[in-house]
Amino acid sequence: MATFPSVEEQLKQIRRGVEEIIPEDALTEKLKKSKETGEPLTVKLGCDPSRPDLHLGHAVVLRKLRQFQDLGHQAVLIIGDFTGMIGDPSGRSKTRQPLTFEETRKNGQTYFEQASKILDADKTRIVYNSEWLEKMSFSDVIDLAGQYTVARMLERDDFEDRYKAGAPIGVHEFLYPLAQAQDSVAIESDIELGGTDQRFNLLVGRSVQQARGQDPQVCILLPLLEGTKGGEKMSKSLDNYIGIDEAPEEMYGKALSIPDKLIYRYFELATDVPTADLDKIHSFAQDNPRDAKHRLAHTIVAMYHGEEAADAARDHFQKTVIEGEMPDDIEVVKPTPDKDSSIGLLNLMSQAGLTQSNSEARRLIKQNAVSIDGAKVQNWKRTIDLSTEPPFVLQVGKRRYVRVEWDG
Repeated sequence: MATFPSVEEQLKQIRRGVEEIIPEDALTEKLKKSKETGEPLTVKLGCDPSRPDLHLGHAVVLRKLRQFQDLGHQAVLIIGDFTGMIGDPSGRSKTRQPLTFEETRKNGQTYFEQASKILDADKTRIVYNSEWLEKMSFSDVIDLAGQYTVARMLERDDFEDRYKAGAPIGVHEFLYPLAQAQDSVAIESDIELGGTDQRFNLLVGRSVQQARGQDPQVCILLPLLEGTKGGEKMSKSLDNYIGIDEAPEEMYGKALSIPDKLIYRYFELATDVPTADLDKIHSFAQDNPRDAKHRLAHTIVAMYHGEEAADAARDHFQKTVIEGEMPDDIEVVKPTPDKDSSIGLLNLMSQAGLTQSNSEARRLIKQNAVSIDGAKVQNWKRTIDLSTEPPFVLQVGKRRYVRVEWDG
C-alpha cells in the first residue's frame, strides 16, 4: 500500500505552472481517494512522435509528469505509433503529412530515450497505442465514431477555421481525437496531461470514457513555452528552441539570449527550483536580469548535463563571448569533398555539425553569423578548395567553432 503526501501538498505541487485543471474538484476527489486506498493514480501523457528531437517546450509537460511520479503516482507514457500515422490536426491550417509505422516506432524510441532525462524511466510505464488501436475492427471504429458528433468536432478552432476557409479536412482527422480518447479508455486514465493546444483532444477523452462507463479523467493543461526570441512558442522550425540533447555550451548561450520578461517563466516551467523559491526569483529577475539569466542558464545545463558541465559552460561563455577569446579545444573536422578537392560551404557546415539543413545554413550566412578565420562570409554559394584553404576556423554565431583540416 503506497503512501502519499497530503492532498493539500500534492495540489500545491500540481498547480505549479498549470494553465487549467478540468475539473479541479474532481482532481481533489481523486487525490483523496488515492490517499485513502493507497492506490496511485494513473497519469497519462500521450506523445505523437512526429519529431524525435525534444526541446524545453516539450519538457514542460514531461516535468509535470515527473512531479506526479515523485508524488507516488503511476506515469504512463503512450507512444502514438498508430495515431502518428493519422497526424494530430491540433493547430494545423492544413492536413498533416502522416508518417509510416516504422517512422513512428523509430521516433518513439528516440523520444523515450530523451524523455528519460526527465522521467524516472524505471517507474514509467511505456505503451504503444497500436496495441489496442490496430486490433479494432471496422465495426469497433464505427462504434467509437458514434460517441461524438460532427457538430462538436467543428467546434474545434482549427477545424472551424479550415471549414470556413474552404480548406480540406480529411475524415481521418476526425478520428485522431477519438483514437486519443480510446487511449484513455484502454489504460483507464485518471489524469491526462497536455499543452493548451491539446484541450479539445483531452476533453474528448473525458466524454468517451464516460460513455464507456469509466470515471472521466481530469485534464491538466500546461502552457506552451515561448521560444528564446519571445512571442511564438518554442519550435525547432522557428529556430527559437533549446534542445535537451544539445551541448552544454549551446544550451547555456541560448538560455542567456531569452528576453528579460521570460526569465521567471522559464524558471517556473522549465526548471525544478523549489516552488517556495519562485517569489524570490521573480524579484531577482526584475532587479538583476543579467545575473538571473546566468543562474537560469546554469540551472538548465546542470539539469541535463550535471553541475560540472554547467560550470564549464559558464566558463566557456565567459572566455569566448565576454572576453572574446577562441576556445582551446576546438573540434577538428576533416570533410569529404563534393568533387575532387572542392566542397560547397553549405555542405561543409552540415558535415561539421554546425547546421542541420541547407536552409538553416543559408539563413545564418545572410544574417552575417558565419565566418572563416574571423572574416564574415556573405556568399552562401561559396565553394572551398580543401587542397589550398585549410586549415581554418569555421565559426557559426558566437559559440560554435570547428577547425577545418584536410589530409588530401
